[in-house]
Amino acid sequence: MCNKLLRYLLQAALISCALFLVSSKTPSSLERIKTAGKLVVLSQNGPTTYYEAPDGTYTGFEYSLLHAFADELRVTLEIRDLHDLDQLFNTLPSAHLAAAGLTVTPQRRDQVRFSPAYLEIRQQVIYRLGEPRPREITDLRSKTLAVIAGSAHAENLSQLAQRHPWLSWDELSNIDTMELLELVQQGIYHYAIVDSHSYDLYRGLYPNTHIAFDLSGPQPLAWAFAKNEDNSLYRAARNFMLRANTNQLVAELHELHLGHASDMNSGGAQTFAKLSRTRLPKWRDQLKQAGNKYAIDWQLLAALSYQESHWNPRAKSPTGVRGLMMLTLPTARELGVNRLDPEESIDGGARYFAQVRDKLSSRIREPDRSFMALAAYNVGYGHLQDARILTGKMGANPDRWADVRDHLPLLAKRKYYRQLKHGYARGWEPVIYVQNIRHYHALLTWSNRIEAQRLAANNTDNDTLTSDQEAQIESDDASSTL
Repeated sequence: MCNKLLRYLLQAALISCALFLVSSKTPSSLERIKTAGKLVVLSQNGPTTYYEAPDGTYTGFEYSLLHAFADELRVTLEIRDLHDLDQLFNTLPSAHLAAAGLTVTPQRRDQVRFSPAYLEIRQQVIYRLGEPRPREITDLRSKTLAVIAGSAHAENLSQLAQRHPWLSWDELSNIDTMELLELVQQGIYHYAIVDSHSYDLYRGLYPNTHIAFDLSGPQPLAWAFAKNEDNSLYRAARNFMLRANTNQLVAELHELHLGHASDMNSGGAQTFAKLSRTRLPKWRDQLKQAGNKYAIDWQLLAALSYQESHWNPRAKSPTGVRGLMMLTLPTARELGVNRLDPEESIDGGARYFAQVRDKLSSRIREPDRSFMALAAYNVGYGHLQDARILTGKMGANPDRWADVRDHLPLLAKRKYYRQLKHGYARGWEPVIYVQNIRHYHALLTWSNRIEAQRLAANNTDNDTLTSDQEAQIESDDASSTL
């Protein structure tokens, strides 16, 4: 009896000891994140990373990718904005990861651990139009060159300086890519170095700048993690990114947030910038009124009307469409508007766009819904529906703009259009049309945001803004992004 009791007590002691050891085990970083329910990420505010949407939430390519990762972990996402890149890397141990369009470089690899890449970019030298174009690094001699402090561009220049000891540059702190391009456009610096995907987005805002040459080959962008013995979070992020690259998540988010980058040449950019200052203000109030009336972002209406008429109320095409919104005569009659009256044209164009948008299948979500409505505004609702039917027949998603966009050009090929209800269409035109409008919309959104920020900065010495200034900032911030 005593022996049985002794064995029982010994077994109980061993079990208790094992349970104690298990319970006292230090949780991994991933386990701590899941327990806390929050993923803390260092980033930098901007159109290629994250920015605030009108409803107070955040959006952007980097943000959407991070949000998908946080959802997979079943935690919330917290973004901490750091403007200085050196500060971002130095602060990394206090957060879980950094995601700010970070280029993978040898020097950074010594400092942090990188996830698999999600994009590739090139470093590009930007110069001011009207100045001699540099075509190679030796052409930078005796010229002023600016880069963001702590950037991969500065690291690249340091390496190049070993072969070109005369090379000099200024590293500017607390500055972003847009401000860097502005310094070049204003002639304060001869040249700047920026990432290719950023310049693709910004070039329309700075029409007097252009690409001189690529300073680097393709370079990967990735998330950064502090180096430590606990790599549980890194492993989870690595597996997530590998899947995101293979299941088309990265491609879909790239199309959604960065796919509107246009091939606008310098002449087109200069025209857009000029008319944004001279013509657009005349119709701003009418566009806002129509936008509020039909639940459409007024800046999207502005981008649509620029694509149609360059904000010229007397515009006329060879096919007979006329006015600020370039309505056909039958459409104008159906809507009961005078095409040559700017206010009626804006209201009619907005109403027609809203009708087409609302007519689309309820399965189609935003922003694909607005993209398809734009395509229908250009090519006609029937042809858009033909393209959607063709898209479905060919095994793609007829409710996704990126898939329909790829099939629209097939409407011009006999083997396809002869089997469709509405026949032949110049299907490539709505593809270009929507691409341009998305780009103009992004430019208007960011230029208005910049003006609002400048307005706020100019009033930092005052106790309060005027009511008109407050209304202007709130109005610009209320614009939606597509």
